[in-house]
Amino acid sequence: MTRALVVWQWTDGKRGHERQCEGLLQALAERRTVEHHLLPVPVSSFKRLCDVLAGRLPAWRHLPDPDLIVGAGRACTLPVLATRRARGGRAICIMRPQLFRRCFDLCVIPRHDGVAPDGNVVVTEGPLNPMRPAARRETGLGLLLLGGPSSHHDWNDDALFAQLDLVLAARPDMHWIASDSRRSPSGLGARLAAWAQIEFHSHRETAPDWLPALLARAEEAWVSADSVSMIYEALSAGARVGVLAVPARHADRITGIADDLLARGLVMSPHTAPSSSPGAATVLREAERIADLILDRWPRLGADP
Repeated sequence: MTRALVVWQWTDGKRGHERQCEGLLQALAERRTVEHHLLPVPVSSFKRLCDVLAGRLPAWRHLPDPDLIVGAGRACTLPVLATRRARGGRAICIMRPQLFRRCFDLCVIPRHDGVAPDGNVVVTEGPLNPMRPAARRETGLGLLLLGGPSSHHDWNDDALFAQLDLVLAARPDMHWIASDSRRSPSGLGARLAAWAQIEFHSHRETAPDWLPALLARAEEAWVSADSVSMIYEALSAGARVGVLAVPARHADRITGIADDLLARGLVMSPHTAPSSSPGAATVLREAERIADLILDRWPRLGADP
């Protein structure tokens, strides 16, 4: 007899990490009944280490034993392993662990991290996310999603707007909605709002579900290259995706993602985007693929003894 799948998710509170776990948990819940427990990691790294060495988790003794223990981010590494030692279950690391890779039952690692698939390593096309295409796509709806400077990327407003000129000129009949992010430079929003062809919404004035709902319906989405997670969310949402180039601070695995996607034909460039008949979108379904892999690999998960 099959019962609910008990999943313990350790979280460091970082939205990007939680979003990746959310993608996997949503896909699992579409396939099985899931009993989900969200647990904050101990602030102290010494406490996390002691939990592993002692093999105990006294604060969580009231919870049912987990079938799966999931975590994303280095702070979750030790709590996930401590949970398996104390309570059993399969330990799953989402993202590349800095240490102890061989200790996990499964590591789900994005392709751009450069780790080869192995017995306990599965490689995904970008980070997992919960985006799905909407039942109906809104023909003629285009999104412009802009980030800002980061530890990997610089920023140049003029160069960016020159690319936007090309995109809008190639799609004169599209209805364009633009949004910025918390990293966007001051003045970017005002410049977008002043553009007659663009309907601008500041990230400060929108609800958390506004952009995901819009992205699921959009026919096309152009994302600045610094916003790596958003590029993959747009691909998972089923939109045709273009990438707007921004300057790189230095060449590394993150700044090379946009060029790699472009070279493999998964995204468009403003300089190569066709003005008509751009073809079907590439739709990533990585969270669903990993959920299926987990259930196929361990078919007894959630089964009564």
